[in-house]
Amino acid sequence: MTRFHPNGLPALVWLVCSALFAQPLAAASLADVIEDVRPAIVGVGTSYPPRQPIGERRPDSLRGTGFVVGNGQLIVTNYHVLPELLDHDNQQMLAVFSGRGRQAVVHPAEIAAQDPVHDLAILRITSAPLPTLRLGDSAAVREGDAVAFTGFPIGGVLGLYPVTHRGMVSAITPVARTADAARDLNAVQLQRMRNPFDVFQLDATAYPGNSGSPVYDPQTGAVIGVVNSVFVKESRESVLERPSGISYVIPVTWVRQLLDRVAH
Repeated sequence: MTRFHPNGLPALVWLVCSALFAQPLAAASLADVIEDVRPAIVGVGTSYPPRQPIGERRPDSLRGTGFVVGNGQLIVTNYHVLPELLDHDNQQMLAVFSGRGRQAVVHPAEIAAQDPVHDLAILRITSAPLPTLRLGDSAAVREGDAVAFTGFPIGGVLGLYPVTHRGMVSAITPVARTADAARDLNAVQLQRMRNPFDVFQLDATAYPGNSGSPVYDPQTGAVIGVVNSVFVKESRESVLERPSGISYVIPVTWVRQLLDRVAH
């Protein structure tokens, strides 16, 4: 027969209370981090000047997510988020959108540096500095580490309302080619295949519009990478109907290298 010693009761109560309250404390901590991170999350897209006659075209177009670093005027995003062409005849411009919902502010932007191989770009705005995020150490990331990312999934539909997802680093693996047809391979993608580099694979689902979102430590908010792509099983469209739950992240070490080019 097992004996119960009365003196063990306080310790038992402490253990039970710790288990009950551990989860709410962790959730509150993430909420605080999100509150700090969110002001530095921006949309990246294109914009026309006010009252510019552009027919039925939308004056503003959100193409992806970015986040502010450095002096508050530099924005990190994915290279593939950038528009291939701009309607210069009607003064269309590359733009960064800050704020939230209808209070969004449009900032004209220019490309400060780009790295197609690692699918990264640095944009520069000349308006007043925005809140920034701190870059962490991607070399210290381990499989199993918890992460969060904030951005604008399906941004053109949901609007400028940042959404946060949680997950973990499920693998650190050489960059993979998503399931597109082989004929879609371009020179940059072939170079990646010849010179692969490690990326973080997450067990969380990123959606179109999340490209360029910062992936960060949920306890500190330090950025460890940039959302790059979603593994699509069948087609690009299927990511909305049948998401695979696998996303890829470019380690922040490549962001640091690109920022060094801007500084020099």
